[in-house]
Amino acid sequence: MKQINTQITFAIIVITGLIVSCKNQETNISNNSDSIISVKVDSILNLMTVEEKIGQLNLPSAGQFTTGQAKNSDIGAKIEKGLVGGLFNIKSVASIRDIQKTAIEKSRLKIPLIFGMDVIHGYETTFPIPLGLSCSWDMELIKKTAQMAAQEATADGINWTFSPMVDISRDPRWGRVSEGSGEDPFLGSQIAKAMVLGYQGDDLTKNNTMMACVKHFALYGAPEGGRDYNTVDMSRVRMYNEYLPPYKAAIDAGVGSVMASFNEIDGIPATGNKWLLTDLLREQWGFNGFVVSDYTGVEEMMYHGVGDLQQVSAQSLNAGLDMDMVSEGFLTTLKKSLDEGKISMETLNAAVRRILTAKYQLGLFDDPFKYCDDNRAKTEVFTKENRAFARQVASQSMVLLKNDNDILPLKKSAKIALVGPLAYTKENMAGTWSVGTPHDQSISLLEGIKDVADENATILYAKGSNLSYDKDFEKIATMFGREIPRDGRTDEQLRQEALSIAAKSDVIVAAIGESSEMSGESSSRSDISIPQAQKDLLQALVKTGKPVIVVLFNGRALVLNEESKSATAILDVWFSGSESGHAIADVLFGDVNPSGKLTSTFPRSVGQIPLYYNHKNTGRPLGNKEGKFEKFKTNYMDVRNEPLFPFGFGLSYTKFDYSNLKLSANQINSDGDIEISVDVTNSGNYDGKEVVQLYIRDLVGTVTRPVKELKGFQKVEIKKGEIKTVTFKLTVEDLKFYNYDLDFIAEPGDFEVFVGTNSDTGLKAQFELVK
Repeated sequence: MKQINTQITFAIIVITGLIVSCKNQETNISNNSDSIISVKVDSILNLMTVEEKIGQLNLPSAGQFTTGQAKNSDIGAKIEKGLVGGLFNIKSVASIRDIQKTAIEKSRLKIPLIFGMDVIHGYETTFPIPLGLSCSWDMELIKKTAQMAAQEATADGINWTFSPMVDISRDPRWGRVSEGSGEDPFLGSQIAKAMVLGYQGDDLTKNNTMMACVKHFALYGAPEGGRDYNTVDMSRVRMYNEYLPPYKAAIDAGVGSVMASFNEIDGIPATGNKWLLTDLLREQWGFNGFVVSDYTGVEEMMYHGVGDLQQVSAQSLNAGLDMDMVSEGFLTTLKKSLDEGKISMETLNAAVRRILTAKYQLGLFDDPFKYCDDNRAKTEVFTKENRAFARQVASQSMVLLKNDNDILPLKKSAKIALVGPLAYTKENMAGTWSVGTPHDQSISLLEGIKDVADENATILYAKGSNLSYDKDFEKIATMFGREIPRDGRTDEQLRQEALSIAAKSDVIVAAIGESSEMSGESSSRSDISIPQAQKDLLQALVKTGKPVIVVLFNGRALVLNEESKSATAILDVWFSGSESGHAIADVLFGDVNPSGKLTSTFPRSVGQIPLYYNHKNTGRPLGNKEGKFEKFKTNYMDVRNEPLFPFGFGLSYTKFDYSNLKLSANQINSDGDIEISVDVTNSGNYDGKEVVQLYIRDLVGTVTRPVKELKGFQKVEIKKGEIKTVTFKLTVEDLKFYNYDLDFIAEPGDFEVFVGTNSDTGLKAQFELVK
C-alpha cells in the first residue's frame, strides 16, 4: 500500500510539473496542447482502478449543498471513493469549494470535479428566453450574452453549462421551442456558433470562460404531436439538410461537450444510438469532446423497451456516451458488464480519457479552485452594468406585430390603463429555465412603465382577469415559484375594475399571454391560443373604443387571429429577462425603436402545424395567395395556407423601402461567387434598424428543394431619410445541399434570389450555376 501511495504521489508531482512547464504554451486548446494533455491523462488513467474509472463517468445531481454538508452526504462518500466525476445544480462558491475540497483532499487520486448548471439565457443577470433572443438577429449581441453568462456563472464556481440548445423546431405545441432559435437551420447555425464562442472564448483555461454543451443531440425538436420526449422519425435527407446543421455548427465552433437527446432515432434511443454518437458525431464530424446523457436518459431507455439497466448502460457506453447523468446505471452495472465481456476496457478507457481531458482543458488539474474566488462572486454577478446590458438586449429582441394608426410609440405623459394578469408579476419576467435568476429583483411591466414614464403621466393598474378560468391549469402553469396569486373576486368584478380604469385613460395596455411555465420542458400545449379568461378581458377592453395595445408574453408562436383583428397594436416581448419591465417600457415610449424579427412562424390555426417558410412544393400547389379555396389543390377548406405572421416578420416605428436589386453576374461556376446588393431607404420619421434578409430557391434538383432558404442577413442601422446599400456574397458553398446519397453538393442550374424584410416579401432576381 505504501508503494502504491508513493507511486500516486510521484505521478501527481510529475503531472503538476508538466502543467507548470507547459503553462505558457497552453494559451489555446490546440493540436499541440492536445498531445501534451494526452500524456497527462494517460499518466492518471494508468493509476486508476476500474471503479475509479467508472466513477469519472458518473454525474449525479447534488441539489443545493450547504457548506460542510458534503462531508456527511451520500454523494460526499462517493466523492471520497472516487465514484463521482462531476456534479450539477449547485450554486455558490462556498458550496462548490467545499465539495471540490472533498475530492482533492479525501479521494485517492485527487481528481477534481467538474461543476455544471443550466445556464441557458444568462445566470443571475437574465436575458430573453432563447427564442426571443434569436429574434434580435444580432450575432455579436447574442455572443456577448453568452460571454456575460459565463462571466457570472464562473464567478460563482460553475465551469460547465448545458447550453446552447440548438434543436430546430417547426411545431410550437412543443414547449421547449422557447429554448431554441426557431425553425431555420441557417440562422440556427449562426446562433449556435455565436453561443459556443461566447461561453468558451478562445481559451478555456481562463477563469471567466466555461465549457459549453450543445444539446439535444439530435432531432429533439421534432417530436410527434409536439409532445415532449415523444418519438421522432424522419428521412436522412431531411435530417441532414434541415435539422442537423446547427449541431454541426457548434461542433465546428469547438464545443467541448454534447448532450444526447431523449428521443429515439431510427427506432434506437439517442442515448444508446451508435450511428448517432459515434458514426456521425465522431467519425463524420470529427468531434473529440465528451458526450453526456440528459437527466436519467440512460435509465429511460428501459421504458423505451430496449433492456434492463445493465443492458442499456452497456449499450450507451458502446454507442459513444461518456457520462451518465443521474441514472447511475454506469456506476452500478458497468463493472459487471466489463467482467461479462459486454463492454471492453478499451471502450471504458476512451470514455474516461475524454472526461479527464475536459478537466485538463478547463485547467482544473492546475488549480481545482480556480472558479472559487469569493471576490469575483461579490463583484461580477448581477451588477448594475450587467443589468443595463440585459435591458439593451431585451429591447432588441421584441417584435412589433401590429401598429395601426401608428399608436406606438406612446407619449410619456399619457394616461395609461395597464391591465392584465402579466402586468405585475416579477416571477414571470425571466421566463423558463432561469434557474439562477433572483426573481424578486426582476422588473415587472408596471414597475418599468412607472420608471420610464414622465412624472406627470397617469398610470392606473388593474389585474382584469386571472391567468385562466381553470384553477387547476393555472396551478401547473405557475409552478416552480412562478405563482401569480389568484384573485378571489368574480371574473365580472375583475373585468369591471379594468373597465373602470380604462374609462379614465387615453390608452389601454393589455399585458396578456402565457405565464413563463406554460412553455419550456414538459410544457407542451394542444391549444396554443391565449387562455379564454384573457381573451374575454381583451374583447371587453376593445369594446370601450379606446386604443388597446397588447403586450404579449409568450414562449412560443401563438394562434392570435382574434387578437390580431381587434387590438390596435401588438408588441411581442417574449419573456425578456431581469430587466423586462424597463426594456418593454423603452420600446412602448419610443426610447428604442423595435427591430426584432420572428424566427418562428405564427400559424392561423393549430391545424396548420407544422408550418414553416422553407417548405417544399407539392405537385398540386395552390394557385393563389388570397386564401381562395381550390379543389384538388394543396389547401384547407376552412383556413388559408399562409401563416398569420411569417418567418422573418417584424415591424418598426419607421418604414423601410427596398429597391435597386443588383447581381454582379448572371452566372457563376463551381469555384466562383456572386454579389447581391440592394438599396434600403428609411422613408419614415424615426431612425431604426432593419434586418435585411437574403433567400434563394434552387429551381431544379435531383431531390426536391424548398421554396425558399435563408442564406444571409444583415442587421443595419439606418437614419431617417438615409439610403444604405447592403451587399451579400454567395459562394457555391451556399448553394450546396445533401442529395439522396447524402453527398453534399451544388447542382448546376437556375437559382432565384430574394431580398426583403421577411420571408414572404422581397425583390427577386435569377442567376445560373454552370459546370
